[in-house]
Amino acid sequence: MIVVGGEALIDLVPAGGGDVLPALRPVRGGGPYNTAVALGRLGADVAFASRVSTDAFGAALMAGLGAAGVDTGLVQRGAEPTTLAVADISPDGSAGFGFYAEGTADRLFRAPDALPAKARALAVGTCSLVLEPGASAYETLLQRAAADGLFTLLDPNIRAGLIPDADAYRTRFRSWLPHVALLKLSVEDAQWLAGGRPWAEALPEWLAAGPRAAVLTRGGEGLTAVTASGPERYDVPAPPVDVVDTIGAGDTVNAALLHWFDAHGALTPDALAGLDAAGWHAALGHAARAAAVTCSRAGAEPPYAAELADAAGPAKPAEG
Repeated sequence: MIVVGGEALIDLVPAGGGDVLPALRPVRGGGPYNTAVALGRLGADVAFASRVSTDAFGAALMAGLGAAGVDTGLVQRGAEPTTLAVADISPDGSAGFGFYAEGTADRLFRAPDALPAKARALAVGTCSLVLEPGASAYETLLQRAAADGLFTLLDPNIRAGLIPDADAYRTRFRSWLPHVALLKLSVEDAQWLAGGRPWAEALPEWLAAGPRAAVLTRGGEGLTAVTASGPERYDVPAPPVDVVDTIGAGDTVNAALLHWFDAHGALTPDALAGLDAAGWHAALGHAARAAAVTCSRAGAEPPYAAELADAAGPAKPAEG
């Protein structure tokens, strides 16, 4: 089982119309929530760990988990409202967010005493690692999982508007790295975390602190993997796609990577460290195809396994 920990929220996505302001369409979201749903749609054995409101939005979020086959035994419920994220879609389809998160349910998550006995991996990230008191609970979950030998994935998925002290967050980020097997970042996240210097200079230091590898998303340029054990870099181009928006694309990458690793016996820290070039290109290609499907439709709507099977082809390394 793969456990995904983090927030479940409602994205308010511009839907056009309106004389002064565009109409907003509510869609289910939150980086960890999207990752869990994507894993379920791909056929993985997945559980979601979070706190979800008992309001109407919370009911919709729970229904989405159920429809995707996600185990909700680790989901806590509360009367607090659901977090809202107002999306701003740029002409190129990229999305920015403003958040309404004060006193909301997902930030009041408490770490469970233990993960299910069959848990083999834990993925965490995004707002849940910023907003207290839940952030400390997810941090505890990450540390425990790593100590138990589970495969751990960290996707900071930076939302700078939620971070009151950038330097303090960067310090905390570095404290997580000894407990991380796979670090996943967008190049924008990497540059923000690197502060005033190029992210490519900071990445070797991050990998030296613990992760076996890092995967970077580069938007329309594709995906890159860098390993801690050597200078190798593996690049896979993004499939051509008419982008509607990029909401949930990075979350889909998380899910598709975990799904591929699980299906190919690489869902342990040591197995990840031993993955060869062919394996990396196959894993990245799988993730790139999955993210392309998500980008082709509005909101965070990751693909089902059958959609990827129809689109599958040999993954080719990028030149250069």
